[in-house]
Amino acid sequence: MHRLKKNGKKLLKTILIIALIIIVLIGIFKITTKISPPDITNPQIENLQVTQVDSNFYFINNNWLQKSKSGLWEMYVEGEDYERGIINGKLTKNLIYKQENAFINQIKVMIPSESYLKFLKSFLAFFNRNIDEHVIPEYQNEIYGISQSASEQFDFIGSNYHRILNYHAAHDIGHALQNLNLVACTAFAGWDSFSEDSSLIIGRNFDFYVGDEFAEDKIIMFCNPDKGYKFMIVTWGGMIGATSGMNDQGLTVTLNASKSEIPFGAATPISLVAREILQYASTIQEAFEIAKKRKTFVSESLFIGSAKDGKTASIEKSPKNQALFETTSDYIICTNHFLSPEMKIAEIENANQQDYATLYRFDRVEELINQAPKLNVRSVAKILRDQKGIHDENIGMGNEKAINQLIAHHSIIFKPEELKVWISTSPFQLGEFVCYDLNKVFSQYKGIKEFQVINEADYTIPTDSFLNTINFQNFNRFKVIRNQIQHSIKLNKQIEEEDSLFNELIELNPEFFETYVYLGDYFNHSKITDKAILAYKKALTKEIPNIYQADNIQSKIEELNK
Repeated sequence: MHRLKKNGKKLLKTILIIALIIIVLIGIFKITTKISPPDITNPQIENLQVTQVDSNFYFINNNWLQKSKSGLWEMYVEGEDYERGIINGKLTKNLIYKQENAFINQIKVMIPSESYLKFLKSFLAFFNRNIDEHVIPEYQNEIYGISQSASEQFDFIGSNYHRILNYHAAHDIGHALQNLNLVACTAFAGWDSFSEDSSLIIGRNFDFYVGDEFAEDKIIMFCNPDKGYKFMIVTWGGMIGATSGMNDQGLTVTLNASKSEIPFGAATPISLVAREILQYASTIQEAFEIAKKRKTFVSESLFIGSAKDGKTASIEKSPKNQALFETTSDYIICTNHFLSPEMKIAEIENANQQDYATLYRFDRVEELINQAPKLNVRSVAKILRDQKGIHDENIGMGNEKAINQLIAHHSIIFKPEELKVWISTSPFQLGEFVCYDLNKVFSQYKGIKEFQVINEADYTIPTDSFLNTINFQNFNRFKVIRNQIQHSIKLNKQIEEEDSLFNELIELNPEFFETYVYLGDYFNHSKITDKAILAYKKALTKEIPNIYQADNIQSKIEELNK
């Protein structure tokens, strides 16, 4: 009895010690993950009021936001850092809320486990605990200004400033978690002999996908900062980083992810490096020097076009190294792998074209460029919209090996020497490409107080004819059935009349490997082993984006055969 009491006391003491350790760890976690906002010297800026003219036009002093007939939001912002942030936030308050809600909802779709989401939230909070130390004061102030207009509804994730600051690393995190297929971009440029008028022309697809809703309210921001150059970027509510943009010196920046290791600590979000380049660089070399000053936690190609240099080059940057890749030809292509001798990854360099979507897309772009080497804005748009594989093979709608994967947040074309930019309208890169002249926007439309058409209507590129085909209808129906299958697996429910629905799925997109993966996963979950194996084997006969996905399908077959 004495021994039981003694053991009981030991157990109680052990439990108390463990509880104390947990409490201490939680305390340390909260302290180490708390990010304090910057000190602001002009808080009176927060009293600025928005004037709403109608549902599609708002202004504050010289700054304004309007929704164009194309569906794109257009915004002009000027001033110093905190002022820009406050004004940006007040003008786009509704868009910030919608964007954050869409982002969180899509994350829940991709990661349905509540426990894993909680773990991921804590991990990211700890991982990015020092992110503010890697963001220059100017951008901290601007982001803090925007965060004043963020919704308190999402404070279960973190404070407004903490959340908005961390969202600037979303591209990097999605890039690191490549198995979620969030980023798979394509860019190319031509000049001299590969350009119809010999001037530099650049095209790119930004294939950052976190659901269709996330891409609905794109903002074309024209920024006139108190320091640096005027510039434009394609962005969304709450985002000041650049993924695609051009400044008034004719320097352009686009981001293309490359293969990365899982990062182990915070660094500067790549979109903020790109933003700094746009705001403070006018040549490729100046852009290179700015990038060199910033430590990043993923590998990325900063695709830099320059009117002054008359060409495009790629700054290839990893957490440890940086190199400049230039070609000896009059064109350059950038997908999702490094090309410079210093930065090449042997695994990809020595791989077969079929093993990686990035190699496959690179070759497809080169194939199309060489078919029509005299590039102009319409031929560039045609390449950006291309859905076929090498030698025009049908590889299924939505395949990551296609230049157009039908997931693009936006597609963009630059003519830097003319300071003209064309931006795609929804859906994806299939809608019209709307043209803006930076000279006109910054000289003629500062301080407008009512809606005005600011795009160059005569330069509009028409919608893709694919929009009017049965195949586009098929793709939309395909996504509905796909979502139904994934939802039924999540809820552990059987689909009624599944045979007819599954036959329809195959008819809608027969050459897409994932068509059969969805079916295999459903049958696997339902423990219908023979049908699951048949579906997975069928998937292996199609064009699969990379060896990892092929190996994953093969491992499912092997597991079922045990």
